[in-house]
Amino acid sequence: MTTGDKAKRATVAIGPLSVDGFQMPDGSYRMSITGIAEAIGTSQQNASNFLRSNALKALQTSGYTPQTSEQIEVESEGQIRGQTRITAVPLDITFAFWLYQCSRGNRQAYNLVAALGLETLERRFDAAFGVERSESDRNALLAQRLQQTEAYLSALGEAYAEPDELREQVARLEQQLHDAGLEPWQLPPNER
Repeated sequence: MTTGDKAKRATVAIGPLSVDGFQMPDGSYRMSITGIAEAIGTSQQNASNFLRSNALKALQTSGYTPQTSEQIEVESEGQIRGQTRITAVPLDITFAFWLYQCSRGNRQAYNLVAALGLETLERRFDAAFGVERSESDRNALLAQRLQQTEAYLSALGEAYAEPDELREQVARLEQQLHDAGLEPWQLPPNER
């Protein structure tokens, strides 16, 4: 494989995060499977499972079947042997994984997706009103929004902690009734 056939690596700033990004010879972008997982505080195995899951298939619209991952060779910049190949994931699948993780309650994924969504919307408004911002300003705003979202979620978590505890208590009581041979939401046999 020639150097022109290899992907190029660059560090991509996403607010306070720095991730490795890869540009394919055709100009498209990828992230490593490890990178997509680490960006939201989960494991590479979790990302691998998602790529093989029915959840990904359900997220894909009919007729749309992107390549979910591929082994690619990356241009070597003084790297040792074995570090020049990665499992690459296209950006649309990366974002689908992050969305899926949001639905599974991953707060770090939710924070990232919410901040990126707001930035995308704001970029369109900036364009409409002729506002220009540097990438460093946008990253600073993104970092600030990630902190704000975390603070909002913490406040919400505290507000909803009591109902969650009550749901857990009800679930435990239901299980105790099941274990005793009773159905929790049925009348006793002599009252039917």
